[in-house]
Amino acid sequence: MELCFAQSSCLRVSAVNARREKIYCLQPTFPIKPAGKSCSFLLKISNELHLIGLYSPRICSKPVPNGHYRSNSISACTRVGAAGSDPVANKVANFKDAFWRFLRPHTIRGTTLGSFALVARALIENSNLIKWSLLFKAFSGLFALICGNGYIVGINQIYDIGIDKVNKPYLPIAAGDLSVQSAWMLVIFFAMTGLSIVALNFGPFITRLYFLGLFLGTIYSVPPFRMKRFPVAAFLIIATVRGFLLNFGVYYATRAALGLTFEWSAPVAFITTFVTLFALVIAVTKDLPDIEGDRKFQISTFATKLGVRNIALLGSSLLLVNYVAAILAAIYMPQVFRRNLMISAHVILASCLIFQTWVLEQASYTKEAISGFYRFIWNLFYTEYAMFPFI
Repeated sequence: MELCFAQSSCLRVSAVNARREKIYCLQPTFPIKPAGKSCSFLLKISNELHLIGLYSPRICSKPVPNGHYRSNSISACTRVGAAGSDPVANKVANFKDAFWRFLRPHTIRGTTLGSFALVARALIENSNLIKWSLLFKAFSGLFALICGNGYIVGINQIYDIGIDKVNKPYLPIAAGDLSVQSAWMLVIFFAMTGLSIVALNFGPFITRLYFLGLFLGTIYSVPPFRMKRFPVAAFLIIATVRGFLLNFGVYYATRAALGLTFEWSAPVAFITTFVTLFALVIAVTKDLPDIEGDRKFQISTFATKLGVRNIALLGSSLLLVNYVAAILAAIYMPQVFRRNLMISAHVILASCLIFQTWVLEQASYTKEAISGFYRFIWNLFYTEYAMFPFI
């Protein structure tokens, strides 16, 4: 809304909802020169509101363009009850928001859940070897994995700025909230910190696996390799890093920390196979919301080649194969899996998948529907890891 004070001044108050908080921004388009009693009265009201904490004014450095952030992003304007008018606190808050978006939280959740699930399974299988002294080592390993995750998604954003301005304008570099120089400092920190932690705590074999993951993440995004240009190479890299390397590496490192040699167990073989195929689906369907930018920058993906509908149906079909295989494993290996939980859970998840695919079809594959479908696939991914220790 706009409150005008005389012909030469205008006070604009914009209200933005972010994470259920009201954020207010004062942006004068001209120097404010109060004129008349009505103006003085309104300014007096605003000052009183400020004193009781209902109104916190701040002059924004520049207007925030429409669509600059997602609805759950933190605006650059002052937040009620937060940092107030302290510029240092505001800069810290803005950097924290940009840093969190830079890390791509949905990928961190997958990495964290996968790590907890594999460690929990190894401890369940060898509960007599649990030592509290290993807790620090476990958390340092998780931090190293998050660093590796941050490096891979960060290097991708650095080399995808133009594409992200079309496909993902809310990402911090594309949105102008994080400079390229700062992004480079962050990815170098992630790579060096992660490698150092792994080398000091987990031995040469796991260090080589970790380095392999960083290398694959690098050639996926960085010229002249930029393997993301080639659909088959792109989804194989994603499936290898998120599917096989994560599960095998975490389970191997956990057994080594317990003083055991590596040995596949049936449940771990199941989840590694399941998640690797699932990662293939994520790799294929991740391009569905990005088809506009990929076409503009001539990035060849399965979605641009085969069409959104065909890829969505292909992804759903592959996941259904996963769920059918899980149900059959429970039926034919009752000594390994808890049959009732394994069957019922995967029947429910498969039914939800079929329903969501139908919803996407009914929505005629709009961009909003495609984004919702892709988020649903990630939720299925999280759910499988959350169930794993108990099946």
